[in-house]
Amino acid sequence: MRINEQIKVPEIRLIGADGQQVGVMPVREALAMAAEANLDLVEVAPQANPPVCRIMDYGKYKYQQSKKQQEARRRQTTIQVKEIKVRPKIEEHDMAFKMRNARRFLTEGDKVKISVIFRGREIAHTDRGFRILAQISEALGDIATVEQHPKLEGRNLSMIVTPK
Repeated sequence: MRINEQIKVPEIRLIGADGQQVGVMPVREALAMAAEANLDLVEVAPQANPPVCRIMDYGKYKYQQSKKQQEARRRQTTIQVKEIKVRPKIEEHDMAFKMRNARRFLTEGDKVKISVIFRGREIAHTDRGFRILAQISEALGDIATVEQHPKLEGRNLSMIVTPK
């Protein structure tokens, strides 16, 4: 390096505390302006050329960000999967009772998993289980859609419906 060459001072684009663009200036001047305003100098866009910095109260900014995240988490709805278990030899009244519960779960915004459980020799009549699930999906068709079609897993035949 020659003695005549000047050392290049890094420059940044500065945005003031009021949100107005101040302009391109050396980092030292920007730090002095931030200290004068009793605020912090925060780099907001390091990939820009020159990098963009802002004069702000960083503690207040972090607090506001955490409050926004907390509010977003509070507004977020969690969808639960409720399960209704039936048998292949279910009576009409019992089926109506289970359907009322399924309808209530769906109107509350939850998914419903409907399982037909086979015991002993009932597994030989899986067609009965498929008919029951088809009947349920038809009855709930006005408020629900079938997410997972009937699927036989071991001795259980299950289907998942979600609210429309």
